[in-house]
Amino acid sequence: MSTLHSLKKPVRSTHRKKRVGRGQGSGLGKTAGRGGKGQKARSGNMHFEGFEGGQSPLQRRLPKFGFTSPNRTWYAVVNVGSLEKFAAGSVVDEAALRKQGLVRGNWDGIKILAEGKLTRKLTVKAHKFSAGAKEAIAKAGGTVEELPLMAHKPEAAAKAHSGKGVPAAPKA
Repeated sequence: MSTLHSLKKPVRSTHRKKRVGRGQGSGLGKTAGRGGKGQKARSGNMHFEGFEGGQSPLQRRLPKFGFTSPNRTWYAVVNVGSLEKFAAGSVVDEAALRKQGLVRGNWDGIKILAEGKLTRKLTVKAHKFSAGAKEAIAKAGGTVEELPLMAHKPEAAAKAHSGKGVPAAPKA
């Protein structure tokens, strides 16, 4: 059995650096493995990806179409099968999903999809649910709670608050 402290490099896996352009006897003399003449044989032969030798490149020959919305909503996707990790009767929200490692990184919201089987009664709080996911959660005896999109991000909600800054905190 291999253990971490006993790992070694395979024999002959490290090669000595080959000095090129140092005589015919080395096997890489004269043109130093670059072939003869041409742009790629010269020093500083960089050219951009997609360069076609001066011919109009494909990405310029084809027409542009559509656009990418800067306001797209990005959802972290969680399948109902993954919710089996939670104990029956528990509340599954963003914090619980992050604690279990089912959601990582920055997302605008969480979407629950219907992949897999759910057998436990759970209260699931997320921003979006597929129809199949709602059905699967209800079938297992659980409840679905759809959250408004910016409820979990106070700074985003403040920005959306008609540009008047952060809304005042409610008085007790």
